[in-house]
Amino acid sequence: MPHSQRLPGFLLLMLATLGMAWTTAARAQLTVQITQGVVDAIPVAVVPFAWSGSEALPLDAAAVIQADLDRSGRFRSLPRASMIEKPTTAAAVDAADWRLLKVDYVVVGRLLPLPDGRLDMQFELVNALTGQRLLGLALPSDRSGLRMAAHRAADAIHEKILGIRGAFATRIAYVAVAGTAPTRTFSLVVADADGETPRTVARSQQPIMSPAWSPDGQRLAYVSFEGGFSAVYVQTLRTGERVKVSSRAGINGAPAWSPDGTRLALTLSKRDGNADVYVLELATQQLQQLTDDPAIDTEPAWAADGQSVLFTSDRAGAPQVYRLALGGSDRPKRVTFEGSYNARPRLSPDGKQIAVVTIDRGAYRIGVVDLATGALRVLTNGRLDESPSYAPNGAMLIYATREGRTGVLAAVSSDGTVQQRIAAPAGEVREPVWSPYLN
Repeated sequence: MPHSQRLPGFLLLMLATLGMAWTTAARAQLTVQITQGVVDAIPVAVVPFAWSGSEALPLDAAAVIQADLDRSGRFRSLPRASMIEKPTTAAAVDAADWRLLKVDYVVVGRLLPLPDGRLDMQFELVNALTGQRLLGLALPSDRSGLRMAAHRAADAIHEKILGIRGAFATRIAYVAVAGTAPTRTFSLVVADADGETPRTVARSQQPIMSPAWSPDGQRLAYVSFEGGFSAVYVQTLRTGERVKVSSRAGINGAPAWSPDGTRLALTLSKRDGNADVYVLELATQQLQQLTDDPAIDTEPAWAADGQSVLFTSDRAGAPQVYRLALGGSDRPKRVTFEGSYNARPRLSPDGKQIAVVTIDRGAYRIGVVDLATGALRVLTNGRLDESPSYAPNGAMLIYATREGRTGVLAAVSSDGTVQQRIAAPAGEVREPVWSPYLN
């Protein structure tokens, strides 16, 4: 079977090298659309926040919170036009009135100017069924940080109601390509988890691939083909400083950060072009070869304790996921057995399952494998779904897919009940990766 069919993780690499044209806008703002939510979504009302400043309201924080909760697929918000009153404090909430509107929870709040020029976002959460005030927080912020403060408020509300920390105050990175060959521009873009405030952090006339967040969310590792050859770079987002950490002959690909942020697992090739998994110590450039097999070993992912690495290998005749303990003499142990094809492993934050690209009824789709039982559950229904990445709370997976001939991003809950499409207004976006928590 051809190399590109056996390992679709390298399919993008081959297409980029061959010069296939992608058309997209590098800074296009993404739009999130819920295509499927849970049947019993929780009814919530997010009342417009009070504003006591003399100038125009700098941000409709309540609208941001409401959009976050709706986007999760777990909540169903009450339209503002249906609100019969608009309290701004928990004490002013008449629980009986909201129960008549079949609302379970009410969010109220205020945006107050502070003497130092910053703003204080104060919000409260009320249980409309009991009238109890469940939560009250103040989040001071400068004006540029107001949107992120609203995301943090949504995180807190999500956690208080569902018992799971939200992941709205996080970011995603993805690759966008503008123009057509031979004048394409590849961009690495970082945006808020809702697709807002996109920022291009790297741009090249040659392909950019495989972005990976550092554990602290401050750096990105990625592959760039500047000069016509693959190399792995590490870039600090705050300063823009970047360092080329691997530009060895042959393949330099698929970087993955160790949990302590000191090492990268990556795919390198020997003189014969065969791909194996290595670990690179960033401070010393010391290189340790983990696999040595005639098969293609690629797409490493670290276990949370840093003591083992998952990777894709076709050593059994077709791509499957293996685990290799570091520092021992044991051979890699196969992890996936259900299905003829499982690749691109990504470990869930709780370490109980891995997301994979699997073949389901002739199509590449995203599935999750229970590590205790080995059971595989397919979550998506596209034709070419790839590049899964977990949200830091494990509740959602973002991935790349196609609508017609256009590449878009999508997201699915880890139980498959919530589906989202994340499209740019024009063009194509690929290879998404979800950041860790930023605080």
